[in-house]
Amino acid sequence: MPASGPVIIAANHRAVLDTAVISLVVRRQVRFLGKAEYFTGRGLRGRLMAAFVDALGFVPVERGNAHAGLAALNAGQNALNAGGVFAIYPEGTRSRDGRLHRGHTGVAVLALTTGAPVVPVALFGTEKLMPRGGKIPRPARVAVRFGEPLDFTAVTERNLRARRAVTDEVMAAIRELSQQEYVNTYHRRPDENIA
Repeated sequence: MPASGPVIIAANHRAVLDTAVISLVVRRQVRFLGKAEYFTGRGLRGRLMAAFVDALGFVPVERGNAHAGLAALNAGQNALNAGGVFAIYPEGTRSRDGRLHRGHTGVAVLALTTGAPVVPVALFGTEKLMPRGGKIPRPARVAVRFGEPLDFTAVTERNLRARRAVTDEVMAAIRELSQQEYVNTYHRRPDENIA
C-alpha cells in the first residue's frame, strides 16, 4: 500500500463489515462509495447509521441512478486528486453466492482519469464475521490480502473497450488474491426484481 499519493483500493465484497475491516487495516484515511439508503434512515437507528458510515468515509450513491453514480465517481476523483485513498467494490454489491462477479467499469474510470494506481485487495472471512441477515458480529478469523499496485498510466484510450480491459485486469488480480470462483456476469443486487 503506497504510503502517500492517490491510491484506488479495489476489493472483493463479501460482507457489510468489509468497509470497516479495510478502514482498520489501512493506515491512511479511506473514502468509500456507499448506498444512499445508509444516509437516509429515520429515527435514532437511522441517525446512528448515517453518522457511522459518514465516519467511515462513505460517499453516498443512489444505485440504479446514472446521474448519482457519476456524482459519486466525481467525489472519488476529488478524493484522489487531493492525494487521498478511495476504495471501490467493482462488483457493485456484496456477493450473495460467495463467487467473484464481473466488475463494473467505475474503477477503470477513476484509474484512467486520475492516474492513481489500483491496489487489488482480497477479504477473507468477513462473511462469517457478519453473516447475511445478522445484526451482531460473531467471532471469526478475518484476513486481508493486498496485491501489488497496478499502474494504468500507459493506457491512453478512454473508450469503453479500454475501460473494460482495465476493469477485467483489476478483477483478475482480485481473483488471483482471493481464489474465488469467477463469474463473468454482473451480480444482481438484492433489490433487483427478477422477471
